Amino acid sequence: MNQYFGTYQTFETTSKNEAAALIGADNLVGDLFEIDIELEESGHRAWLVNKFGKRVGFFNEAFSRKLSVMKARGLAMKAILSFVAYTDHPDPGYYWGEMAVICYNTAYESAFEKFIGSTCEHMCDGVRVRVDLGDDGVAHIIESNGEWTPSQTEPMPKMDKGTAVMKSKRSVSEKMIEQGRKGNKGCYAISWIFLFVLAAAVVFGLRSCGVF
Repeated sequence: MNQYFGTYQTFETTSKNEAAALIGADNLVGDLFEIDIELEESGHRAWLVNKFGKRVGFFNEAFSRKLSVMKARGLAMKAILSFVAYTDHPDPGYYWGEMAVICYNTAYESAFEKFIGSTCEHMCDGVRVRVDLGDDGVAHIIESNGEWTPSQTEPMPKMDKGTAVMKSKRSVSEKMIEQGRKGNKGCYAISWIFLFVLAAAVVFGLRSCGVF
């Protein structure tokens, strides 16, 4: 724990507004989130903040308290979106998801940032890299300056009846949108054309079925 801590952890949303944002293009699988810990009346709460500075969810009190201890010890903390799910019970249902949480000693920031970057890239394709590493794994990251990646992956958790995974990897259009945000305007334009064509196809299908 002095050098590194990694795990997959579920998170919740406070309202439908945050849930809607999680489904949208501002929060993509593989995105990196900051962790903002606050001490509230009910206890510690670790908020997940996306790259646009918006809070989209939070960890439970027990895990938030654990993260606050790591923060006090000087560890940096990052979270990577793995999937978003919807559970239809209790009524009216709710959205939730899972993050890969990585905490590390800033003395080895360069190595761990590279490791986190490659983990984000794998997550984009739905590959859940194992982040719960032993001493040997942490040593490999430091010695390789972040180039090492574990061969083991983390399986998706078993979903209860009434739960559906809304997204667990990036779609082609989402990858294009992200490239556009990074400065590749050609991909950005193509992504919007793709979305317009898809919407037109849906409308045409509904008209053909006599819906309107």
